[in-house]
Amino acid sequence: MTRYILRFRAVNRNTFLDIKSGKKKVETRAATKRYGNIKRGDLVVLTCGKEKFEKKIKKARIFKTITSMVKVYPPNKIMPNISSVREFREAYYSYPRYQEKIKKFGLVALEL
Repeated sequence: MTRYILRFRAVNRNTFLDIKSGKKKVETRAATKRYGNIKRGDLVVLTCGKEKFEKKIKKARIFKTITSMVKVYPPNKIMPNISSVREFREAYYSYPRYQEKIKKFGLVALEL
């Protein structure tokens, strides 16, 4: 079992709290070297400011595109306040350099 740290910026505190409460069950990251090797049974430490908690990975899957990921996970499972694929894509592309990261590495979906 490997331990990984998932950091949340203050602006994404609601996402952090949705995971903590169990409202959000799937966290995604660009499948870069840092996150692409996370697998079932690994432990993730989620941090936002001084607050942190741990979750065990139930399942990890890598997708090449957002489109392929939404065929498996409806957008609202990953982003509870999003209702359309268009909004979902816009949200991803609003993160710094995410459009190019997704194109290069794909996405890893972590079931928590």
